[in-house]
Amino acid sequence: MLDVGKWPVFALLPPEELRLIRQACVFGSAANEALYVTVNDEVFALGTNCSGCLGLGDLQSTIEPRRIDVLCGKKIESLSYGTGPHVVIATTDGEVFAWGHNGYSQLGNGTTNHGLTPALVSTNLLSKRVTEVACGSHHTIALTTDGEVFAWGYNNSGQVGSGSTANQPTPRRVSSCLQNKVVVNIACGQLCSMAVLDNGEIYGWGYNCNGQLGLGNNGNQQTPCRIAALQGVNIVRVACGYAHTLALTDEGMVYAWGANSYGQLGTGNKSNQALPTLINTDKERMVEVAACHTSHTSAAKTQSGQVLMWGQCRGQAVASPHLTHFSSTDDVFACFATPAVTWHLLSVDGDDYLTVAQSLKKEFDSPEISDLKFLVDGKCIHVHKALLKIRCEHFRTLLNETDEDTLEIHQFSYLVYRAFLEYLYTDTINLPPEDAIGLLDLATFYRETRLKRLCQETIKRGISEENAVTLLSAAVKYEARVSS
Repeated sequence: MLDVGKWPVFALLPPEELRLIRQACVFGSAANEALYVTVNDEVFALGTNCSGCLGLGDLQSTIEPRRIDVLCGKKIESLSYGTGPHVVIATTDGEVFAWGHNGYSQLGNGTTNHGLTPALVSTNLLSKRVTEVACGSHHTIALTTDGEVFAWGYNNSGQVGSGSTANQPTPRRVSSCLQNKVVVNIACGQLCSMAVLDNGEIYGWGYNCNGQLGLGNNGNQQTPCRIAALQGVNIVRVACGYAHTLALTDEGMVYAWGANSYGQLGTGNKSNQALPTLINTDKERMVEVAACHTSHTSAAKTQSGQVLMWGQCRGQAVASPHLTHFSSTDDVFACFATPAVTWHLLSVDGDDYLTVAQSLKKEFDSPEISDLKFLVDGKCIHVHKALLKIRCEHFRTLLNETDEDTLEIHQFSYLVYRAFLEYLYTDTINLPPEDAIGLLDLATFYRETRLKRLCQETIKRGISEENAVTLLSAAVKYEARVSS
């Protein structure tokens, strides 16, 4: 499950729908548009639907999610959006779909008609597999598995990299000095484009009046130019803000350049920088940099999981990296960026990444890798010896004295004993008050103080006129004393 709780546009979704969300994106001039993908690979949209950017086939706004039928089952690999807004996705099959605002041919279909439904971007891409897409305000670039970059749309400053300033109506390969080079990562500012190569070099093209190309000057570039100042530095990722750029090195250092009127370069001042400047991150190794072409906010994540932010933060100019309590860079954009849009496609971490607690909960009573089973009332409960030893003194002693892989339990019921074992995996109990009395008896027997307290709280909360007699008879049955 993806936690989208910090994004207000999702506030009206019922919990049962929120539980199904696996990927999401929030965009629009006021963060008032959203797309999300469910665990069943269904794609839904909601919001104001400016320029038909929700891909629903009309211009109707919708406060309730509506399904984008043409995208259901497509599996989205990468997603980006412009300020029109137009939206572009790459699927896991390497296809590109685009829809929304098209005043500058940013949908790549050769016209300037807005696209109300997702349409395949086919020119020059049919034989290619696209792995990543990035949008500027009104242009789009795409990266293929071969390391080639294609670009189309608005080109007033050379951001399409074609050597001219004529708008590009269909995808065109960005070549010149990228010919025979392998690109591994791309990003777009409002009016510029950046590409990282497999050899650690970084190239930029397009608008440069704030120094966002990192070339040491302020001249626009109509074809890719290598950032010579980073010679000998191995860049692995790039992120672009409205008019500034962040780059992450293989050693976990962060360089920044471009506009700095909000402190978005993190240099401690508000002076623009036309050359890459090393940011002071207190010798912490960074593993992620984050920025979005719609804002002047910057964020980074350290190897130990700490999240830093700087730049425009809810109207304040924060000129040096500020340590937050957030666990992801996404939270910085949800809470502090203006507009509060997602800087990339939100996804369940990695391959449905689970925390330690979630992993343990998932493995409880699962026979797959269990090495011990309890037989209670003729039913099996599958567990793991190591975890029981770590979590419970009674089991540490018991399991050190026996090599058995099946243990029979007679003094407790299946329901109560299973709840006890589940507590060791989850730290919680999930029992009605009358059964919690039985668990309280077990907790006393095994000297599990915290479990006793949990049981007592459950029983106290659950006492009512209706069940008082039931609880009393249960208490008598278990010979337990329930404090009033």
